[in-house]
Amino acid sequence: MKRKAARPILITDADRSQAEQLHHRQVRYVLMMSIRGVCLLVAAILVGVKAPLLWLWLPLCLLGMVLIPWLAVLLANDRPPKEQYRFRHRHTEAEEEAPQRELPNTTPPRTIDADS
Repeated sequence: MKRKAARPILITDADRSQAEQLHHRQVRYVLMMSIRGVCLLVAAILVGVKAPLLWLWLPLCLLGMVLIPWLAVLLANDRPPKEQYRFRHRHTEAEEEAPQRELPNTTPPRTIDADS
């Protein structure tokens, strides 16, 4: 006779496969680097046509060209949290209802001598 598990395993609790995680990171990296390329192209066009408010648009494009690759690399190297920290904040109802037991006091009581 088989024993039933105390808590059923849900498919939604399963981690994504390594290949799926890698594909997701690669797609996000390519998308972010494409945005960087668009910033570079827009900056070159704005300088070429001497657009009005160039002093405003050019720093925004330069910020995108510097900040986006940095974020793309950080996010591409990111990994999901380790399993031991993943559901730390979740408690079962049995854990919440269980009374907290204290350890018995094993130290002998201190006696006060009248001589000292």
